[in-house]
Amino acid sequence: MSADGSADGSADVSAGAVDKSADENAGVAGRGAGVPDSPAARLQALFEGHRLTPTQRRIAHSMVRRAADVPFLSSVELAELAGVSQPSVTRFAVALGFDGYPALRKHLREVAPAEPAADSGSYNEYQQAVEAEIENLRHLAEVLADPRPVQKAGRLLAASRPLPVLGLRAAASQAYGFAYFAAKVHPDVRLLNEGGTMIHDRIDSAVQAGATTLLCFALPRHPREVVDALTYAKEAGLTVVTVADSAFAPVAKESDLLLPAAVGTGLAFDTACAPMLLGRVLLEAMCDDLPDAQARLEEFDAKAAARGLFVE
Repeated sequence: MSADGSADGSADVSAGAVDKSADENAGVAGRGAGVPDSPAARLQALFEGHRLTPTQRRIAHSMVRRAADVPFLSSVELAELAGVSQPSVTRFAVALGFDGYPALRKHLREVAPAEPAADSGSYNEYQQAVEAEIENLRHLAEVLADPRPVQKAGRLLAASRPLPVLGLRAAASQAYGFAYFAAKVHPDVRLLNEGGTMIHDRIDSAVQAGATTLLCFALPRHPREVVDALTYAKEAGLTVVTVADSAFAPVAKESDLLLPAAVGTGLAFDTACAPMLLGRVLLEAMCDDLPDAQARLEEFDAKAAARGLFVE
């Protein structure tokens, strides 16, 4: 496809995709019948169905992001990685049904690769940030081994007329980028990238116009008004599809379908290559369910050429 750019309390946690709709056989993101397994997916499965505190969700998220390394970390090292206390790691292992962290680590060594990830100690801080993003992208590729959650999301987005796209603060650029390209193939995309009291009005307006689904980009730090907006959207009858940094993000309970894509935290400000790429994947899935998507893109290209819109 062408066109420009070319085409804190406790909570029940489920890993990968959080989907309470009738289409439950779509499976958890990154897992499913006939789908290659991965260390991250096996960790997600270990956490699935457990009631975890916010601190424990933080530990779980850190473990998933470093799935290949975790079986070789001490409880002190894992605590440092997650930014929690060592006793919190012990309590986390007990919450998962193990006698303590040594028992959990033994289990992880049985289900994870036999070798730890390559040592990146020789990299400077900038290279380490890039390597971390590469690992996030690898993890996203593992999640996408099961395409069904993304395909389902694409159908939901394509069918919603209009389609509201929400992203505030750090996630505003992700929402804007998605909405910019989506508007080239979808007849009515409504960007919600400014918070405040009017956001409920704009959700109401979209529902009154016939919207059935809201797409949300949710990245840390998670604004309270995003959680409030999603709660309001669900009460208004919208299906909520969310791209978030983790299956354990605060927005998980307010999402019907959650697609995780990790952010990098090695620099002063988070990096979000994986969420951006997942947004483009969602665009592709949506296009697959819009029969006139290609025709719309070709029409745009013709008009752009006639106007001399781009410098070749």
